[in-house]
Amino acid sequence: MALAETQLYAKVANKHRRKSTSALLESLLDKGFPAHIAQKALVATGQKTIEDAAKWLHSHCNDPSLDDPIPQEYALYLCPTGPLLHRLQEFWKESKRQCGKNRAHEVFPHVTLCDFFTCEDQKVELLYDTLKRVGDSFSQCFPPSISLTLHASPSYLGFFIDDIHANVLKDFALAFSSEASALADCHVKPCLKQFHLTLAHKFYPHHQKTLEQLAKCINPGEPCQWVAALYSRDMRFVHYQRLRALFQYKPQNIDELMINAGDFIYVDPTRQSDVSEGWVVGTSHRTGCRGFLPENYTEKAHESDTWVKHREYVFVTASRSSTQAERESNVKLNGETHNPSTSRSGTNVLSTQNAPLRRAVLVMRHGERVDQVFGKSWLQQCLTADGKYYRADLNLPSALPKRKDSMKQFEYDPPLSCCGIFQSRLAGEALLDQEVMVSYVYSSPALRCVQTAQHVLQGLKLNQKVKIRVEPGLFEWTKWEASKAIPNFMTVAELAEAAYNVDTSYRGNFPLSSLVPSESYEDYLSRSSAVMKQIITACPGKGVILIVGHGSSLASFTWPLVGLPSRDSSDFAQMVRKIPSLGMCFCEELKEQNKWQMVNPPVKTLTHGANAAFNWRNTVMED
Repeated sequence: MALAETQLYAKVANKHRRKSTSALLESLLDKGFPAHIAQKALVATGQKTIEDAAKWLHSHCNDPSLDDPIPQEYALYLCPTGPLLHRLQEFWKESKRQCGKNRAHEVFPHVTLCDFFTCEDQKVELLYDTLKRVGDSFSQCFPPSISLTLHASPSYLGFFIDDIHANVLKDFALAFSSEASALADCHVKPCLKQFHLTLAHKFYPHHQKTLEQLAKCINPGEPCQWVAALYSRDMRFVHYQRLRALFQYKPQNIDELMINAGDFIYVDPTRQSDVSEGWVVGTSHRTGCRGFLPENYTEKAHESDTWVKHREYVFVTASRSSTQAERESNVKLNGETHNPSTSRSGTNVLSTQNAPLRRAVLVMRHGERVDQVFGKSWLQQCLTADGKYYRADLNLPSALPKRKDSMKQFEYDPPLSCCGIFQSRLAGEALLDQEVMVSYVYSSPALRCVQTAQHVLQGLKLNQKVKIRVEPGLFEWTKWEASKAIPNFMTVAELAEAAYNVDTSYRGNFPLSSLVPSESYEDYLSRSSAVMKQIITACPGKGVILIVGHGSSLASFTWPLVGLPSRDSSDFAQMVRKIPSLGMCFCEELKEQNKWQMVNPPVKTLTHGANAAFNWRNTVMED
């Protein structure tokens, strides 16, 4: 058992427990559940309904920690609702799109009144009573509106609450913490520093100006009803990463974790070093069970996604009164509004959908290559006795393009698999659906990259309009070449003869002869930065510059463009291993600011599972 968990057990093991007489608890006790487990289920579901608690108990029937005495942690937040919340959510969405995720995105918009504190399960109802009593006592003096002033620094952006209103909030937080500490026998610490509503935190300094411009679109005087809300979280997983399952996964082995689409998984980043590549070991928020699961079945989730909302107190003032139904329709745990009066097609004041077309760069890794599936000796599996190629599996290409040198060169310059071709065309079709206008296409000289560019253009219906510029400088870090030599790529003339839509008049910035085997990491980054600058200079027009390269390309080409520092070579290698086929990075130019920013790609990547080779005789007819 970890030291931190041992301390938690010791802290709560000898606490005196009194029997609660709530109707919800009595109903669960009548069903035969032990009192401490029934109380845990009620707390884990916010003490809302018997059905929620019973469903939680059923899901956690195999949870090894079900009898653990560790309580939940609670926090009291002041949360905006109504039009102001809607504007804050627009900022959240657009700031993430333009500048990437920062710490503020982990939690919904709020003002912290009391930091997280622990409370025993059977005493949580006393917190509810305290919130109601203290809220009633402050309802008459609570301000009709709260004055917010924008404040910015190189690592923080948010609204500060003016002193006259902040003093009321401090008194409210003090009153709640004092009464809750006394009644529920827990240590509640009020937040008495400068009250603030964070918009962005721990972002890259070069994003500050963009974030400030977006924040100035928010009118802090928008109508708002403030709600004091009590949330809880599982204190065992405070420092864990949170993942959301995208698909269902059924375990193939006893040590694997069953997950459903939408499940949240807690992952301890310090315990992943011995896990096989592509897998993580985590604990299910839904079931409490622990096991291995495929990482590509998940995406990163926000910290507050696993929090539970318990009770809230709505400060109803004369100028901001609304019905309970309106309040409920405007408040949700994850900060999203669900107001039926708000149309999905309404104008977003922060949206850039209708902004003038900008120049952008889409860096894409090639599709699935044959040696990824069939190994380095794939070509030997496909040659007849007289040295002719034949298709040994449906995922192998039906034919190989003609080249003047030996067919053996395909071992060092492998083509796409049929699935790789499908992936590439599908990506192009998705880009077409999103109305992405590709004006220029550059490709690494590797055959798999040229083929990927060709089929992406087919999906975009641009294969007759835009030609592929084969740029040797886009080849991957040569240190990773297994042969320790630069492959003999097909020439541009050979590619054209094989019906690839290449630009035969283009002359690369880096000739093939300039590629050095086993180049240093610094030399590779220098080459990538130089070729990126030359491509940007050569493509002054608006629209998207598509660059098809390798897994390493997504970082080495975008970092210098947006001004990010390079990583250590070992960290770089670890990152590249996680980039899938057709992984993408997207950068937009902010010409008025003379800089580039990384934003979400216009389409998502394709996720798929493995499909093993099948021999009916050895399987169906096996004795």
